[in-house]
Amino acid sequence: MGEFDGQNQANASALHVAQETAMLLQQASIRPEALAEYVPAGKRLLVLPRPATMRPLAEVWRLGSLLLGVDHSLWAAGPSTRAAERGRLGYQSLSREERRDIAAAALRGGYALGQSVNFDAVPIHLDEASLHELDEGLPVGFSNGELRVRWRAGAPLEGAPTLARYFKERAALLIEREGA
Repeated sequence: MGEFDGQNQANASALHVAQETAMLLQQASIRPEALAEYVPAGKRLLVLPRPATMRPLAEVWRLGSLLLGVDHSLWAAGPSTRAAERGRLGYQSLSREERRDIAAAALRGGYALGQSVNFDAVPIHLDEASLHELDEGLPVGFSNGELRVRWRAGAPLEGAPTLARYFKERAALLIEREGA
């Protein structure tokens, strides 16, 4: 069996695992979180200021370094925030003020106060053509005929768990933590 055949099987297996895991999380009544695209501040009509906001993309479950969409899509997790009021400028650290701006952008994007919002996630396409070009910066890679999940970007795939094992472990932890 050639590498291409192995990647075709890995693709079918990954899609099946994503479907099973999503179904398991739905049956356990685990609420998905929001996934959004961060839209930086800019100008309208070249003059009027437009504050930063977040544009909704999907609903996902955070499973460690991966996000699994309710539509079975797969994403490399980016940062997350909770929607909140901006409040007054506090002249705290610059990074704290940036986090407050991002939380306010989530609120302006229509998310409820306190709702978790994932953003800047990278989609991982599981079609045959994309499996040939999986970047080492992604948490998923193809090795020994299976899709495997790195524990951190750039880590070697040798000894890394398969996508099926990773999803099974992470889903079990999420279900246990949510008390379902």
